[in-house]
Amino acid sequence: MWDKYLQQLKAGNVKTLARCISLLENEITGYEKLMEDLPVKSTPIIGITGPPGAGKSTLVDALIETMISEGKKIGVLCIDPSSPFNLGALLGDRVRMSTWYNNPNVFIRSLATRGSLGGLHPKIIELTDLLKAFGFDYIIIETVGVGQSEVEIAGLADATVVVVVPEAGDEIQNMKSGLMEIANLFVVNKSDRPGADEFVKNLRLMLAPAFHMQITPPPVIKTAALQKQGIQELYLAVKTHLDQHEINPKHFWLLAEKAYYLIQRKKMNGIDKEELKTKIEAAGDQFNLYKFIQAY
Repeated sequence: MWDKYLQQLKAGNVKTLARCISLLENEITGYEKLMEDLPVKSTPIIGITGPPGAGKSTLVDALIETMISEGKKIGVLCIDPSSPFNLGALLGDRVRMSTWYNNPNVFIRSLATRGSLGGLHPKIIELTDLLKAFGFDYIIIETVGVGQSEVEIAGLADATVVVVVPEAGDEIQNMKSGLMEIANLFVVNKSDRPGADEFVKNLRLMLAPAFHMQITPPPVIKTAALQKQGIQELYLAVKTHLDQHEINPKHFWLLAEKAYYLIQRKKMNGIDKEELKTKIEAAGDQFNLYKFIQAY
C-alpha cells in the first residue's frame, strides 16, 4: 500500500497527498515506511506568523494570488486552534482562502495544533516532507497565532514573516523576546489605517539596536492584504531572502528536538502506565523510585 502511495505522490496525485496527510496525522500502522522512502527535496518553506487578528490568512490568500500569476504550484498548511472536544481544526473551512480550493496549482490543508505549544502541528516536520515530495514550488505555513511561544516556525521555515498591525502598540514590546527575534521579514498589515506610518517608523527604530550584530535589520513592509496592496513587494522580499541560501541553525535544533522525541517514544514503546502503577502499589512502603527505574 505504502509503495503505491509513494508512486502516486511523486506523480502529483492530490487525492493521495490528502490521504497520506490523514494517515500520518492518525499514525496509521506503517506510515513510518512511507516517511523513510520519501525523496529528499529542498522546497522553500515560508512561515507566516504573528498575533491573532493581524490578517495572516488574508495575507496568505493575496500572496498565493501573486505566486499563481507567475505559474507557481503552492502547498499551504494552515494551523488552527484545536477543538476541545474532538481535537479537530476549529477554523477548518478556511473561508478566507476559498478562492483556491478548486485551483489545480494550489493545495490547502487546515490542521489542528492538537495541544502543541509552538503554534504548529506536532507532526509538522513530517507533513512538510510530504508536501516537498509532491513537488510544490513553495510551501506556506500559517501558524495558529498564539503569541510569544510561537517560535518553532523559525526552525522550520526558510523565510519567517512576522505580521503585525498598526494598533499593536505596547504589544510589540511584549513580543520582543519571542516573535521579534525570529523574523526574517516584518509585515505591517492593514497599513491603510491611521497611524501606520508612525508605527512603521517606530518599529524600524526598535529593530535597529535589536539586530546590531547583523549587517542590516529585517525589512519592514507595509501591506493592506484585503486591498492587495504591498503584496508584490512582500513576495519580492521573500524571494530575495530565499535567494541568499543562508543555513538556518535553528532548523538543526528543531530536528534534534524531533529526533529526541521520536527516540524517546520508541524506547518507551511497550511500557504501560497502568502496569507501572500496579507494580508501585505492590511495592508499597518499600518502593524506591530509582531502583524501580533501573529495572527497566
